[in-house]
Parts: sequence; C-alpha cells; structure tokens
Amino acid sequence: MIGVMTVELENPRLETLSPSRAGDFKRCPQLFKFRSIDRLPEPTTIYQARGTTAHLALERFYDLTPEERSPDQLFDLFREAWTEVRGTEEFKDLFETAEDERAWGLESLELLANYFAVEDPRAIDPVERELDMLEDLEGITIRGILDRIDREEDGRLVITDYKSGKAPPEQYSLPAFFALKIYALLIRQIMNETPKELRLLYLNGPTLYRLEIDDRQLDAMDSQLRALWAAIERAMSTGKFPTRPGKLCSWCSFQDICPAFQGS
Repeated sequence: MIGVMTVELENPRLETLSPSRAGDFKRCPQLFKFRSIDRLPEPTTIYQARGTTAHLALERFYDLTPEERSPDQLFDLFREAWTEVRGTEEFKDLFETAEDERAWGLESLELLANYFAVEDPRAIDPVERELDMLEDLEGITIRGILDRIDREEDGRLVITDYKSGKAPPEQYSLPAFFALKIYALLIRQIMNETPKELRLLYLNGPTLYRLEIDDRQLDAMDSQLRALWAAIERAMSTGKFPTRPGKLCSWCSFQDICPAFQGS
C-alpha cells in the first residue's frame, strides 16, 4: 500500500508511516525520498494491475457462503473487479492490444487457481478483510491495510497476506515478513491480543510461508519502528537520504535519476 505522510517545508515532520514506506527507508533512504517526499510518478505495470485486481476479488470472495466459494466464482469476481479497475486513471491504457489484455487475464486466472492448492476457502471464516488501521503507538502513528485475519480452531489469531508475485527462496523469506510483523503489532494494539502466526501466500507457485510470532518479536519490531521513525525525521531535517545500492536496484524505477547511478 502507499504510505501517508505530511511534510511541512519549514519544519519537516513525519505524520504517519506505512509498513511499505518503512520498508522503503530500511532498504534505501533515497528510494523513500523519491516515493514519499518527492512523490515522483512510477510506471504502472501489469503486475500491479494483477495484484490490485486479485486482492479485490479475494476480498469479495469471502462475502460468499462457504458452499459458493468455488474456482469459477473467484474467476468471475476477478473479471468483475478488473472491469472496475481497468477504468481508473492508474490502469487505463495499460495494454496495447486486446490480445495482450486477454493473455494477461488468462495468466491471472491460472494464478488464482493456485489459491485452492494452498487453502480450503470453505473452512475459513475471516475475522477481518482489508482492514484499514491507523494507530498511535505512543508517539508514532502507523497505518496499514491488512489483507485478512482469521481465528483458528484453537482460538488464536492468524494474519494472512496475499502475494500475486513469485515467492523468494525460503532461505531469503524472513525479510518478507517485515510488513506483516508491523500489522501484527497494530493488531495487538487494537485487539489487545497477540497473533500466533503470520502467513505469506504467494499465488505464483503457489507457496505458503509461515512464521510463528510472540510478544518478544513484536516488542523488537516496535523498537525497530521507533528507530526507523527517528532516522526518517533526521533525514527530513538534514535533507540527507543516502543511497543503499543492492540487488533490488535493477527493479527500481528511479535508476536514471538516482545519485548511485550517476556517471556509471
């Protein structure tokens, strides 16, 4: 999701921070600046269109009764969602030809079909879906939208995040839980209850990664968030947002203006 921030030019101050923008700063402060302060436009991709549409379809899927939750119903919901999404400013004129759009749609439905290999939707009764949270954590304000939270038979809470992309190798999967730990921290604040497990559900595969969590881990995330918040405010005050080149630079939309690539 897109982070929300207010910047007062004479007295820069961070107002709110989302998990995705916190992740940007952790990955590369300059990337954070491009996205959250400069608010530079980025090209819309067919993968973003797929993710947005799939999330909307999966949210509505659980409005159906358990008996109605079939692959065909999910496919229909995806088609309906895309009819809505494709008319928005962000996604209009995304495809050059109708054939390109049709090929993308068929590939998207194939990915959605993978969902049923990971979960049985007839057995799931979500507590919340697409939950928009804005919480003051004693001095820092965090906002996030949670895909889904369920209550297991043992009564404990589980947070699930849908991913339409491909899963990283398992040995590199732990950083992918960064945002979910923040969501869990917010849920603990809202519900006064610590979720027992985080799940990353990658449709491309499909792959399901699971991570058990506890209060000790969430306390550590709280400390990390506060440190990130302070570091962002220092960067806003000084105007210094250092680059942090790495493997993900090849996916960055801002290489042509990034200081790390100037003169290379």
